[in-house]
Amino acid sequence: MKEQLIKAMQRNQLVDLMYISKSGEISKRRVKVIKITSDSFQAYCFLKNAKRTFILDNVLAAIPVMHREREVI
Repeated sequence: MKEQLIKAMQRNQLVDLMYISKSGEISKRRVKVIKITSDSFQAYCFLKNAKRTFILDNVLAAIPVMHREREVI
């Protein structure tokens, strides 16, 4: 999981997360990873429109958002 987040940060990609909070609530969030430490990471959360700190062990899934340019033919 951590390796995926590092790659997304290096590539400046957005990531869709499934995250479980301390209280056990599961949420889907789109984030932009800013900084990664040994057990957590900082990211801008588009759901809350603010910078948040996430615990790596609480990330259930992380999928990089792929943007494809559409061409008019």
